[in-house]
Amino acid sequence: MVRAVRADELAPSTGAWQVEATGLRVKAGSRLAVDGLDLTLGPGVHGLLGPNGAGKTTLMRALGTVIRPKGGRLHLLGRDVTDRRSLRAVRARLGYLPQMFGFYPKFTVRDYVEYMAWLREMPAAAVPAAAQRAVDRVGLTDRADSRLKSLSGGMVRRVGIAQAIVNEPDLLLLDEPTVGLDPEQRVEFRELLRDLGDTSCVLVSTHLVEDVVAACGDVLLVDQGRLVFRGVPADLARLGAHDGAGDSAAERGYSVLLRDHRSAA
Repeated sequence: MVRAVRADELAPSTGAWQVEATGLRVKAGSRLAVDGLDLTLGPGVHGLLGPNGAGKTTLMRALGTVIRPKGGRLHLLGRDVTDRRSLRAVRARLGYLPQMFGFYPKFTVRDYVEYMAWLREMPAAAVPAAAQRAVDRVGLTDRADSRLKSLSGGMVRRVGIAQAIVNEPDLLLLDEPTVGLDPEQRVEFRELLRDLGDTSCVLVSTHLVEDVVAACGDVLLVDQGRLVFRGVPADLARLGAHDGAGDSAAERGYSVLLRDHRSAA
């Protein structure tokens, strides 16, 4: 049976977690998509892997305070998010890019990022410079005054990343952030992730094992709403050195973990 490494074995020993979940239970509609999950996350870049239906997006939505847990305990940035009085403070220091995010097509890139900064209650005087900095970091400087409806899908995704980082969040949640990005943009995004992880807790949910290996120092694998593995990217390569399905050792290691977990269930 694949052993889920305890969070305190690999997560940074800062003494203060950006994410602390105990027995977390979250529903997606009528289905229990996250079932009794224990998790702590500190500064750094954490990659969240799992097959379709594993509960990744539901977990991200709960951490993003979009949906309320049905059970267990969840603290974000040291605050209990089941207490409505804490939500405002948490959301001001949170950055979140959902898998599908809404926007106003007639807004310019700059307008949209500034609007999202305003929603996070950033000081008005700081918003223009913060928005410009976020737009620059995602490589859209020359399109800052373009309307969103005129952008390609990959560019819109980069706008989504810009709005998520505009407030320089302490906790950054990115759900499938590289969808629509070309190979060069994905490499640039990995560099941005590593930079962001120096000061923030970054959780990236993706199907792309190679992105996790390249940019993340910590790998989480969920299946059927439970955390079934936690390790470092080298662990995936080691597990897939001589077994599994995939084009790289890390992809094969991922398939080995899922296979072994399901056979033991």
